[in-house]
Amino acid sequence: MTQSQANARNGGRILVDQLLKQGADTAFCVPGESYLAVLDALYDSRDEIRLINARHEAGAANMADAYGKLTGKPGLCFVTRGPGACHASVGVHTAFQDSTPMILFVGQVGRDMRDREAFQEIDYRRMFSPVAKWAAEIETTARIPEYVARAYQVAMSGRPGPVVLALPEDMLTEMASVGDAPKAMPVEGHVTAADAEAIRAILTEAKNPLMLVGGSGWTDAACRDITAFAEANGLPVASSFRRQDVVSAASSSFVGDFGTAGAPSLVKRMAEVDVLFVAGARLGEMTTKGYTTLDSPSPRPRLIHIHSGAEEVGRVYQPELGLCASPASLASALAEESWFEPSRFEGWRSQLRQEFLADVEPEQEAGPLDLAAAFTTLREELSTDAIVTLDAGNHTGWPQRYLRYGRPGRQIGSTAGAMGYAVPAAVAAAIAHPDRTVIGCVGDGGFQMSGLELATAVQYGATPIIFVFANGTYGTIRMHQEREYPVRVVGTDLQNPDFAAMATALGAHGERVTSNDEFMPAFERARASGKAALIELVTDPERISTRTTVTKLRALAK
Repeated sequence: MTQSQANARNGGRILVDQLLKQGADTAFCVPGESYLAVLDALYDSRDEIRLINARHEAGAANMADAYGKLTGKPGLCFVTRGPGACHASVGVHTAFQDSTPMILFVGQVGRDMRDREAFQEIDYRRMFSPVAKWAAEIETTARIPEYVARAYQVAMSGRPGPVVLALPEDMLTEMASVGDAPKAMPVEGHVTAADAEAIRAILTEAKNPLMLVGGSGWTDAACRDITAFAEANGLPVASSFRRQDVVSAASSSFVGDFGTAGAPSLVKRMAEVDVLFVAGARLGEMTTKGYTTLDSPSPRPRLIHIHSGAEEVGRVYQPELGLCASPASLASALAEESWFEPSRFEGWRSQLRQEFLADVEPEQEAGPLDLAAAFTTLREELSTDAIVTLDAGNHTGWPQRYLRYGRPGRQIGSTAGAMGYAVPAAVAAAIAHPDRTVIGCVGDGGFQMSGLELATAVQYGATPIIFVFANGTYGTIRMHQEREYPVRVVGTDLQNPDFAAMATALGAHGERVTSNDEFMPAFERARASGKAALIELVTDPERISTRTTVTKLRALAK
């Protein structure tokens, strides 16, 4: 036997060895026969890589996305071919729009069966190319190290995002003698002293500046640095959609967010902004309110746009100053810069700050369960490192508007608007940070899409607390119906199960809350249970969002 034959490994073993070289410690999956060789290799490495088997591929992919958000390194997901890949595609789309580093490994038919429409065969390069940074198929076993290293490199470099690698079944069982690839080193842009001076020169001429922070890639240190810069210079700072944890709401500079629950007053104030300094955020539909707050392609306020992806700068709006740089580089370059006396913009900043504080004072809501009051109380009880995951839907208005965010705590929510995200994301967060309070917020519709992932939490000892907002309707669509076609309600009603009993049946702690008096005691019991927990919040569909009711919508339509 030659030395090379003695060092031969099958493709599954080579693949797992590359993950170890890249620093992987956790992966999420739904098992499939198409990648049994990988599962076998993971068995041998079970003390180094935790393998979490979810109840649905969409759940596994969303867990990987949440893990990528929390750690900054690619979240890993394994699914089988055909249906498995189709189910997981929602997580890839979320990771793409959220700029989350992620790698999806998909089992594939054997190479000798391709192009025959074999059992569950799909061309994954074509399928995923619109929603992934890179989609490829590993055809040669000896090239696995090259492909995996490149996948890490692509997922983390520039604007982070998802990579999809298809794994032909026979390629994984084939033997090869090949060395391991070195650990990938992400490539990112940096802010120079000259760049910082160019930023200062534009801000010097501002009377009503506004910083807009967002996007991915913010470390805790970068968040501290950008906050220090804003406070030292008296600059007001807003966040983009679901990035409220970049600059703490407790900071005197924070003035709100351009998300679905942000103050209407902040959107109106955009007409008075003369310099908009965008740090890390994409100027997409949600943040620009349907591309209405800025004119395209030449925005009225002078625009400084710094983003980790060069393709994002000038995509819609042409900036006066555009730079390709990571949030960490920008924040580090500006951290100790004190260009202006904090009093220079005090009147403007203070006005925006007061409007933000007024907006997050709870509005009294009719009914025994006043969610505004309940979540205002909850925010005083949560530790500063709590993690809150958000689903899609109007119910997220309450945690977005009334809870407080800021590092080390995290806000983890999909900007792509996919229902069913919050529960698997909360499970992943509780697995990644077992010492922290993790809360998931999901509607009754979204929960019924992915709520069985509570069983995954129970299996692995994770302890997220899931709030299910139960009003018996797909609330966001009902709101749109009432606005466009009042009273003509169809297709949006829900008949719900007993959610608390369902949680108990899954081995979790279950509670049902119908009034404010019950809210905090139920939360404390859930937190003390030492188990995954579900708290059903029984709400009135009349209160369709934090800012309006069905009755008001119908009146406006007359």
